[in-house]
Amino acid sequence: MKITARTPDQIGNALRRVRKAKGMTQKDVSARTNLRVATISSLENGDPGTQMRTVISVLAALDLEFVVQDRIQESQPSIEDIFS
Repeated sequence: MKITARTPDQIGNALRRVRKAKGMTQKDVSARTNLRVATISSLENGDPGTQMRTVISVLAALDLEFVVQDRIQESQPSIEDIFS
């Protein structure tokens, strides 16, 4: 699965979607990361103050990786724009 995310809200939504697609609960991610469920919830809700180590831990728990690439110019609205 490839999801483009540019804002804290988009990152949180992407992580939530992947977690649910994998059939995992926030409690499951919490157990894999030793982070509180409230911290996972905060990240998924787009808290811009989330620490980078938290994001990296959750990515690892979901078997995801962080990729940096040139920004893609979107000619169509993103899925978040359509359903917001």
